[in-house]
Amino acid sequence: MPREAIITNPTTDMNDTPVAEPGNLKSRLRLHQQFASQVEDEKHDFVVYLPPRYDAEPDRRFPVLCMQDGQNLFDPDTCFIHGNYWRMGETADELIGTGEIEPLIIVGIYNTGEHRIDEYTPVEDKRLGGGQADAYGQMLVEELKPFVDQTYRTLPGEANCALGGSSLGGLVTLYLGLRYTWVFSKLVVMSPSVWWRNRAILKTVAQIKRKPELKIWLDIGTKEGQRALPDARELELALVKKGWVLGHDLSYLEVPDAEHNEVAWAQRVAPMLKFLFPPQE
Repeated sequence: MPREAIITNPTTDMNDTPVAEPGNLKSRLRLHQQFASQVEDEKHDFVVYLPPRYDAEPDRRFPVLCMQDGQNLFDPDTCFIHGNYWRMGETADELIGTGEIEPLIIVGIYNTGEHRIDEYTPVEDKRLGGGQADAYGQMLVEELKPFVDQTYRTLPGEANCALGGSSLGGLVTLYLGLRYTWVFSKLVVMSPSVWWRNRAILKTVAQIKRKPELKIWLDIGTKEGQRALPDARELELALVKKGWVLGHDLSYLEVPDAEHNEVAWAQRVAPMLKFLFPPQE
């Protein structure tokens, strides 16, 4: 994100940036830099999207969605491939404006580049490494999320907290969502890397003894590789076997001709938000 277009809330390990023009989307993005953890050595940048009437309704609190790979969500200049970003802020603004979803806060946690694989994988792979999702999850649940709750007007309780991501970000989302059921009640699992460590996540699902109260968005594109589609179908079946009900607390979408990239995921933001954050009566 261009530094001049962001407000940063000053904290101990974070830097200030100038204020953008009031009223537009960029003026409602808050960048926090180098968030320090007592659990991990890595520091994380993260950006917070505030809904359009956040400042105009100072007594109102909002549900929160925490997303992995935060640099790919809101800004064409920070995303993995320049210009190919999720347009998540624009989509959320539009859906909130038309009353199709409830207003929400979105937290985009930047990945740490070379350590992304480590943090986004539940178990170590002998060839690829990884396996530090537990430490990442502890940082997220015990440090970063509480900071967000203290800094912004979030609604309390797991019923108002969601976690999401794509690819390895989708994998770690499902893993942490199943582990921290008292923190998250909604999951965004886009194009998950089910293949990791001989599809170990399927074993994790199979070991569920009691189905948690989790509402899950699961999707896949038909052109994401030879293994992706059948793996996603197996994951859907595994969840259904454990008690999730399609159309109720599980949405499964196969997108014809969609590839494994930010442009494809951007096109699924709207239906995902409508499923997980419908307007409240």
